[in-house]
Amino acid sequence: MRAAGLVVAATLERVGAAAVVGASTADLDALAESTIREAGAVPSFLGYHGFPGSICASVNSQVVHGIPSPDTVLVEGDLLSVDCGAILDGWHGDAAVTVSVGAPHPGDAELSAACRAAMWAGIAEVRPGNRLGDISAAVESEARRHRSPAGEGFGIVEDYGGHGIGTEMHMEPFLPNLGRPGTGLRLREGMVLAVEPMLTAGDAETEELDDEWTVVTADGARAAHWEHTVAVTEAGPWVLTAPEEKADS
Repeated sequence: MRAAGLVVAATLERVGAAAVVGASTADLDALAESTIREAGAVPSFLGYHGFPGSICASVNSQVVHGIPSPDTVLVEGDLLSVDCGAILDGWHGDAAVTVSVGAPHPGDAELSAACRAAMWAGIAEVRPGNRLGDISAAVESEARRHRSPAGEGFGIVEDYGGHGIGTEMHMEPFLPNLGRPGTGLRLREGMVLAVEPMLTAGDAETEELDDEWTVVTADGARAAHWEHTVAVTEAGPWVLTAPEEKADS
């Protein structure tokens, strides 16, 4: 899984660097697929329940599952969340990042930073003996600590969250981004979870578009999404989708 995670990390790094004004999300998808296949892996997302892309590319008010398209051309100030998965030797890696295109739109930096911090707070709880609720509560608590430039809190998306991962991309258990410490499944060494908060700059309510994939904020507010695949080890959390030098951070 670490090998698959490194493929995902390299792919997200390349895609993030290519997310510039004038690039389409289809361009980014093609780059992701070629990067994954050049590494000897297979895109997890492509064909998954009919999904047509190798990445999910969600722009601005799109929360998750945005379909890459040649018609979606990035412009200055867009907020882009890229979710990527790869399969190598039958094992999955899954991670997501949020990047600004050009100069950030007001409030986007704070939104993305809050989501990323919430993810890392949750990851810190991925330890033997802890429970799922410890991760969820840490994500929620950290997310609620942050404020927009206007002093407002961020919405925490409830309907989507983290999950088990291994020989399949989505496995039990579901990992909510809100919860109470000391509740839920007890973590054991060898378990692997995808920790993935999604925050919005407004209300947390979401809707699914008619394409039956793209999830957007109901109020049109912008959204951020961060994710890592994390193993439970005796030494603490092992971030399988982090770049090599950051795997144990």
